[in-house]
Amino acid sequence: MFDDEGSTGRSDGGPAKPGSQSALRMRNQLRLTDQLLRGGPATQAELSRLTGLSTATVSNIVKSMQQAGLVTLTATTSSGRRAHSVRYIGDSSIAAGIDFGRSHLRVVLANRSYQVVAERQIPLPLGHDATAGIAAATQLLEELLAEKGIARSMLMGAGAGIPGPIDRRTGKVIQGAILPEWVGINLHERLKSALDLPVFIENDANLGALAQITWGAYAAVPNLVFVKIGTGIGAGLIVNGDLYSGSIGVTGEIGHLTINESGLICRCGNRGCLETIASTATMIQLLSRGRDHPVDAEDIVGHAKSGDSTTLRVLEDAGTAVGRALANISNLMSPDVIVIGGPLASLGELLLAPIRRGLLRHAVPVVGENTTLATSSLGPRSEALGAVSLVFQHGPSLHNM
Repeated sequence: MFDDEGSTGRSDGGPAKPGSQSALRMRNQLRLTDQLLRGGPATQAELSRLTGLSTATVSNIVKSMQQAGLVTLTATTSSGRRAHSVRYIGDSSIAAGIDFGRSHLRVVLANRSYQVVAERQIPLPLGHDATAGIAAATQLLEELLAEKGIARSMLMGAGAGIPGPIDRRTGKVIQGAILPEWVGINLHERLKSALDLPVFIENDANLGALAQITWGAYAAVPNLVFVKIGTGIGAGLIVNGDLYSGSIGVTGEIGHLTINESGLICRCGNRGCLETIASTATMIQLLSRGRDHPVDAEDIVGHAKSGDSTTLRVLEDAGTAVGRALANISNLMSPDVIVIGGPLASLGELLLAPIRRGLLRHAVPVVGENTTLATSSLGPRSEALGAVSLVFQHGPSLHNM
């Protein structure tokens, strides 16, 4: 791979010849810009690793782009050293990220600089069907555009995710979704028709994983697992820096790993799946016994932080089971980092400690000891932010704009 930029090419102001130094510089700048557009802000060292360009070449290109007003540099730290995070600001196009949940809808609008320009979450009734959910998303998107004075022509596309598997061959939601009313619909076609935009769809856990390496703190991490613990439990897998989708797009269904062969029947039809032990739905059911009013996920967080022994015991059992499932994943792919997301992520170490115990107990020692376990810093926005990144990765690039 050549990235040498010794000479300046033509001096007559004409177009660069193929193979000239100026043409090579243009290709290298395009490569670096595409990385910033698709991967978000990164340090110059990270850009060098991700693009394959030398550090000197990256430094020269960044300096030139900064002088041209295409990027900004912000002081940061990387591996304990001072560095500068490079952010692209030379494109005004907007992407929409849509997160369809079991009882909520979140829409985010963000620009190519990976800055959120508008965001809102609204409740959706339990049991809502696809027609109602898509109509609500369409209306909320139009409201956000109007409120921020954003012309619809600036929208380059919309990414969307749901809590359930999607067959990439057909674009259809398949059995196993937390939204059973959506099973069988072609989400891609329905949403594309309603929004009149290019649309890109994914499972919500996959979007959460994508958000960690684009919006989160793990841009330089090649192998990562994002686990969303909610009404269901799913995982998104980043392998060698890319989202892993398998042969048909259905991956990371760790909620249906068998933990107890004599356990409860799961909604998938099997017995003793992880979801029957560690989902928030199971925790809520256990902790609501004997109470006048059922608890919710926020109550679980509050009770755990206040030291409620029953809540902590439920979290211990659930976390240990999750850790056991993650040990199987870790033994298979040896990730650098496992990030825990979902409504309980704010518990931090109260949630991570039992997960870590289960992971270390069941993983190959050298794998478990070298896998970093963390909670997501992106909160409930992870899936919507990942949906935005999906547009930036698969929407129009500088090569065809």
